[in-house]
Amino acid sequence: MRRSFILCVLLTTCTEILIGSPGTSQKHPTAMPVPIEFSIGRHTFFDFGPPFDFYELFVVRSSSIGTSIERITLIPAGNKCISPATLRIASALLDEPPAKLLGSTNPCTIPEKELRRELKRCKHCLVFSGANVVMKVECGTQTRLIRSDILDKDMFDISPRPPEHTSWTMGLLDRLDSAVGPGVIDTEKIFPIPGAEGLPPKALNSSVLQDLSAGKYDALFQSAPDKPSDLYRESQIPQPAPIVRLLGSTPLQPEVFVQPVYPPLARMTRVEGRVSIKFAVGDDGGATSLTFESGPLLLRGAVTAAVNQWRFPKNSSGIQIEATIEFVLNCPNESE
Repeated sequence: MRRSFILCVLLTTCTEILIGSPGTSQKHPTAMPVPIEFSIGRHTFFDFGPPFDFYELFVVRSSSIGTSIERITLIPAGNKCISPATLRIASALLDEPPAKLLGSTNPCTIPEKELRRELKRCKHCLVFSGANVVMKVECGTQTRLIRSDILDKDMFDISPRPPEHTSWTMGLLDRLDSAVGPGVIDTEKIFPIPGAEGLPPKALNSSVLQDLSAGKYDALFQSAPDKPSDLYRESQIPQPAPIVRLLGSTPLQPEVFVQPVYPPLARMTRVEGRVSIKFAVGDDGGATSLTFESGPLLLRGAVTAAVNQWRFPKNSSGIQIEATIEFVLNCPNESE
């Protein structure tokens, strides 16, 4: 039996040791088993933003009931004031083995020559959006990185006809997304609205997050502008919330005070300042005849909605009230 060494170059350089009998020239061992776990990094990029780049890490493992899938999505800060770096987590358990997810393709036996040919298919094309995908899989005693470049035409054309292994990669990612929920291409908005992000991600007690923070998965995104480990740490830094406060209400303070909500559109356009109002106390203790003395127009609707819920002592009916409410974005410095 002889040993031959083949150098393969994908996203990073790796060396595969192939063992064959004399007179053979195997590209991969013929009896290579289908892997029972693998990880995939998907860097999706768009020509509109910010943010322009989205990072998704899939960790697929064999479990006692079939397959566990964890997807961690990392979104860089588009604007530190309204859209800081974000972490999202999704997971699923399937009652089928990882081999069924992989379908009829064993990633350990895909020829390197075919992968390189697919990566060169559009070397001089203009690509405005797309996804760079790298799978990390253990093939025997060797670690293999398998790269596929998904072009914008693969995602958006009616009949894209991507090559064989790129098409298989897209199909595998579709199955993973179907299990854990839609990916970034189906869920992200061109213009994120502050205050509409929903609940924070559920905490995940997983070694995956520890490995992510330590940089274990950075190799899956080497051609991307950001390191997932850096984005993860950035997403864990608490962002200061905008401030809304009552600076004064004379000659009476409300017995029931409802604080105005900072309008999302005002946050997006970085509108802040003080709003001064006048109104009279009605027979029921509520505000009547509300007028604005000064203040940005985008903040006035929120002030009106809040003041209409204020209540003063009923024996103060007819008293004229002057009040000032301050809105402060409390943004971090962009240079930080």
